[in-house]
Amino acid sequence: MSFAIGKRFSFCASHALPDLPAGHKCARVHGHNYVVEVVLQAAELEPPGFVTDFADLAPLKTYLDQNLDHRHLNDVLEVPPTSEHLAAHIASWCIEHLQPHVRGRVARVRVSETDATWAEFTLGAHP
Repeated sequence: MSFAIGKRFSFCASHALPDLPAGHKCARVHGHNYVVEVVLQAAELEPPGFVTDFADLAPLKTYLDQNLDHRHLNDVLEVPPTSEHLAAHIASWCIEHLQPHVRGRVARVRVSETDATWAEFTLGAHP
């Protein structure tokens, strides 16, 4: 059994996926209003009954605002800027920069390009 919390963040950015077939709309430069959801888990709650304090996730907001918001993601990521790669990138950042300072452990990161689509990076999960 474990407890989980999640918090949503958002940013706007452009990208292009030039390796797609000719004529594919996502091969052209376009933008999204991305929504990022980070989920943390803990086996036990810490006083006063938290997995982690939501306020302790503020550094992720700062990272997104300073490094991804209103950027062209092809210039930021070293891999094609798909939602899947973006979720893995954000998860890696959280593990390195956020997790050492919070009580819970990062369980997954979900990135949505639209209200109807998302990609998720789950830590420790294999198909």
